[in-house]
Amino acid sequence: MSSGQQVLIEPPSAAAPSQFAEIFRNGLWKQNPGLVQLLGLCPTLAMTTSLVNGFSLGLMTAIVMAASNASVSPIRHYVPSEIRIPVFILIIAALVTVIDLGMHAYLHTLHGVLGIFIPLIVTNCIVLARVEAFAAKNEVAPSAFDGWMMGFGLALVLAVLGGVRELLGAGTLFSGIDLVFGAQAKQWVWHMGDYQGFLLAILPPGAFFGLGSLIAIRNILERRAAAKLAKSAMRAS
Repeated sequence: MSSGQQVLIEPPSAAAPSQFAEIFRNGLWKQNPGLVQLLGLCPTLAMTTSLVNGFSLGLMTAIVMAASNASVSPIRHYVPSEIRIPVFILIIAALVTVIDLGMHAYLHTLHGVLGIFIPLIVTNCIVLARVEAFAAKNEVAPSAFDGWMMGFGLALVLAVLGGVRELLGAGTLFSGIDLVFGAQAKQWVWHMGDYQGFLLAILPPGAFFGLGSLIAIRNILERRAAAKLAKSAMRAS
């Protein structure tokens, strides 16, 4: 090679920011588990009677997803494909047990409210789906970030759905926040004047109507964005 020639070598980490940005967008919007993939509908519909309940369960799920992805990724080359599902479930079950015991010890009242839905995170198809689809094929850092963003995207959906149902059904926001921050947090609860509440909103049908409305809003926004992008492309051409 002549001295005048130069070889440009792309840094190994150059693609990392774009990968993490794509994971961020997928978790919050493009592949949101609650609005697009429609996974884990049981807790989504059952535990969103209030903002606090919905976000608390979503946050626990996000922690489990991040930890399970980070745990599976390093051993992905050592687990035979024939037994990978049982191994993944055992790892998820161990992590959920740690979360369950921790909440029982330090957030006992909230643990009682969430009840069986904490152990049921083990069987939540969202957790196993991300372990199988992403963590079993990628490095630790992006896998952990993927688990966290998918879980956090679900937590935001649960929080919004729970907040809307609580607001319409009971005329309050942040009801039950004292279960997390103690009795002094009761003054943080917001009340909507003399509003008596709309019972249907906090019943199971209200969960279906609320989730359907959120999905419809997202689809409308997506179509508008796609239409604007198409118009911009036509003008550019």
